[in-house]
Amino acid sequence: MDAQRTIRRQVSCVGIGLHSGNKVNLTLKPAPADFGIRFRRTDLGNHEVPATVHNLSDIQLATGLAINEVSVETVEHLLAALVSVGIDNLIIELSSPEVPIMDGSAAPFIYLIHEAGVKRLQTPRKYLKIVRPIAISRGDKRIALFPSDHFKVTYSISYDHPLLRHQSRTLRITEESFAEEIAPARTFTFLKDVEMLRQNGLALGGSLENAIVLGETGVLNALRYEDEFVRHKILDAVGDLALVGYPVIGHLVAHRAGHALHTEFAVKILEETHAWRLVESPFEPVPAPLGLPVKGIAAGLAN
Repeated sequence: MDAQRTIRRQVSCVGIGLHSGNKVNLTLKPAPADFGIRFRRTDLGNHEVPATVHNLSDIQLATGLAINEVSVETVEHLLAALVSVGIDNLIIELSSPEVPIMDGSAAPFIYLIHEAGVKRLQTPRKYLKIVRPIAISRGDKRIALFPSDHFKVTYSISYDHPLLRHQSRTLRITEESFAEEIAPARTFTFLKDVEMLRQNGLALGGSLENAIVLGETGVLNALRYEDEFVRHKILDAVGDLALVGYPVIGHLVAHRAGHALHTEFAVKILEETHAWRLVESPFEPVPAPLGLPVKGIAAGLAN
């Protein structure tokens, strides 16, 4: 049996919100089996917002959740870290609407989880295993999931910028591969957009300490990887798909997707109940429908 997990002990940190620029106290607390991952706003009477697609809210430059007037924002980096380590149940306390941006990556959250330790519970984990393709296209933006015995991501990006024309990467996501190859990849923006964002009350906490900034002739800070940009998009996708509520077993293929399409796709996954089964092991055999047009769809997404 692959058991559900939480953390062994409470752990905390302090950071700033990327868009608000405000100080944020973040505390992770253990939770019981089948509790799920829930954000708790300590500044609003401890009201909770479960991390599920049912609570999706403002999706622009980051992923947000809300129930009525209680919201949490920029949740994707922390959720990606939790998914990679296999945390199923957790209370995330916040003193402000935004999860702190830290250094713009998921690496500080991986460190925080390791400091807390991982605790196995007595209840079996359930995986959402893809048995037939699911896909969405919106113009030149595409995303799909195909059957696989592992969680794997193929992501490609393309920008009209001399320093960032095209990048693509495929990676099987494990705790080790995520920590080493994806978690340290930072969010990025273009210098020409920074002033516009700030005029609109966004990116007030952004700096070269927590984001890669691309000018017209160069990158303003040193890269951690040559293809750090597409690696960060994989990070975002892993975090956004956490909102499905189960670890996903399948091959995710995305081209120029981004938060809005990631989260729309997470909703579609749960709607397409014929395309997946809940299993207690990624390798548990499940009947797949006949005549899957996998190759044709995959070829179209890869182009």
